[in-house]
Amino acid sequence: MLTEPTSQPINIYSDWKAELSNCISSIDQLLQLLGLNSKDLNASQLATQEFSIKVPQHYAQLMEYGNPEDPLLKQVLPIEAELKQNPSFNTDPVNESEYNPVAGIVHKYRNRVLMIISPNCAINCRYCFRRHFPYQENRQSKQQWLQALDYLKTRPEINEVIYSGGDPLAANDNFLGWLTQQIESIKHIKRLRIHTRLPVVIPSRVDNQLLDWLGNTRLKPTVVLHINHANEIDAKLCQAVDQLKSAGITMLNQSVLLKGVNDSSEQLIALSEKLFDAGIIPYYLHMLDPVQGASHFDIPVDRAIEIFSQMQAELPGFLLPKLVQERAGETSKSLIL
Repeated sequence: MLTEPTSQPINIYSDWKAELSNCISSIDQLLQLLGLNSKDLNASQLATQEFSIKVPQHYAQLMEYGNPEDPLLKQVLPIEAELKQNPSFNTDPVNESEYNPVAGIVHKYRNRVLMIISPNCAINCRYCFRRHFPYQENRQSKQQWLQALDYLKTRPEINEVIYSGGDPLAANDNFLGWLTQQIESIKHIKRLRIHTRLPVVIPSRVDNQLLDWLGNTRLKPTVVLHINHANEIDAKLCQAVDQLKSAGITMLNQSVLLKGVNDSSEQLIALSEKLFDAGIIPYYLHMLDPVQGASHFDIPVDRAIEIFSQMQAELPGFLLPKLVQERAGETSKSLIL
């Protein structure tokens, strides 16, 4: 249930760091919390060797106790299906390795670049398209980030920087504030976009320090959250979103269409409605990126179009996200419908 927005910043300063360090890190720990049995769910310890389990306590508390079909649980539980090799899926599904000119930079689109701010994330979603990304090769010291900034300075066509990861908000606010100031000094850059799931899974991440540097930049700031199901939106997230909006930040959402999680028009319509109630505009509905280990989440394009058409018949245009697919080598996302 949504709560009334508060007019004061959330009175949390560093609690999010404690929550981040106290994430659930084992299948047994998660399932015990939910009163479930690993055998009944085809849970796989072997899958965690390829990609570890990581679930914030807050996110786990949003799951339904005793429900093996919980849509939030399905997003984070390692299962045996991840171990099956699918020849149509690979470790670099959107071909980012071809667009990594400088450590920390992914430059696929002419006028905007991704900066891989942090290799860390608050939650390991099992469908993550960067689950095999070479983060070690893109780790940066502050001195090394100056090389990435030089790359931006010499390319006047770039007018937007996108903080990505991992999760960019897993980084320290002092560093994020410093980096944002450096980007502000590059005159041809107008916009700053942050793609993050952290406020969804640990809402206390939206604290006074974050609001200070993000709400006081000449760049036009946008935060794109990653919410796949209406059950991920609770009162704490609504409060965090209200604070971000009060700081002048545009709030958007992108989702991934996932089999067994949100693959019905009813679920996605409910998500769009709840997003708007929380002050967030639905932006993208992504087809699954074909990353190795996630093929069990895949939905055929014809089924996706059917679901989207049903959404289109029920929702006003401003609540209808764009159905898109990221295709390797393309210079923009491809509209499916």
